Amino acid sequence: MRIAIDAMGGDHAPKSIVEGVMKAVEKYNDVTFTLVGDENKIRPYLTNEKQITILHTDEVISGDEEPVRAVRRKKNASMVLMAKEVKEARADACISAGNTGALMTAGLLIVGRIKGIERPALSPTLPTGDGKGFVMMDVGANADAKPEHLFQYALMGSIYAEKVRGIKAPRVGLLNVGTEDKKGNELTKAAFEYIKESNAVHFVGNVEARDLLNGVADVVVTDGFTGNITLKAIEGTALSVFDMLKEALTSDLKSKLAAAVLKPKLKTIKNKMDYSEYGGAALFGLKAPVVKAHGSSDDNAVFNAIRQTREMLQKEMVGTIANTIEKMEFVTTQENGGE
Repeated sequence: MRIAIDAMGGDHAPKSIVEGVMKAVEKYNDVTFTLVGDENKIRPYLTNEKQITILHTDEVISGDEEPVRAVRRKKNASMVLMAKEVKEARADACISAGNTGALMTAGLLIVGRIKGIERPALSPTLPTGDGKGFVMMDVGANADAKPEHLFQYALMGSIYAEKVRGIKAPRVGLLNVGTEDKKGNELTKAAFEYIKESNAVHFVGNVEARDLLNGVADVVVTDGFTGNITLKAIEGTALSVFDMLKEALTSDLKSKLAAAVLKPKLKTIKNKMDYSEYGGAALFGLKAPVVKAHGSSDDNAVFNAIRQTREMLQKEMVGTIANTIEKMEFVTTQENGGE
């Protein structure tokens, strides 16, 4: 397996990126890595060069650049060259912690969509109280969506949850303002019927945002606008809760003594809710795995994004999605009289 990595993407690049790759090299002997970026800045963090190739470039897409313009104009940017490694079959997958919009653009314009997939979805795995997590799609690839797009998200998410995350008959829920079947706006009402009538996934109906972290579903489907707001609300709430706990437990001597006793338990909770343990956000629907690591990823988060990508390649995720979509299109054509 060959993975291309944007070594210059993210808040702590290239240090955290390269150190995460070094962890992966020690763990996996069946993966080779192409680090794309400034060789002079990458080399100081290489502890060995086993399974490593460096593709040098000093051009980078920054986090504040307009995505489409940056990808089209910066032909030698580390992210663009990374995507080209996949397109030109020198790599099987790619990972970047850089500009999210630029990565989605590079994925669409360079790697390309699977035939039959109308809109790719950006899909992180988010934590739950039981530690199992759930896949949420879409969280920002497409602000607007149609019912058929949400159906395809449900299908891709179900395949990922089963093949990669090892969940048998994953429960698929549609994010809505209530659990009743007829709740929601025109999009969610139509998507509900579309997903339910397809019988293609284990659909558990509408789910509410307040139940997501309780593990109400293994895959949660929504449009990118709603998904992005929900994701940021979850992240912001988690950070605020931990900040409030820290303030309360360090406010006086008694609190500090209590904190010392509770520290192991609090650490367990924090680790359980740590996004980095679940890997990155996969851009489902493309011809190869494209994974977006969090912009603030440390070496552990990068390692887990690599682990996730490796599992996607091992389980032939892209091929499974492509074959499933092709079969469904064939069935639809037959039902329509071969038109």
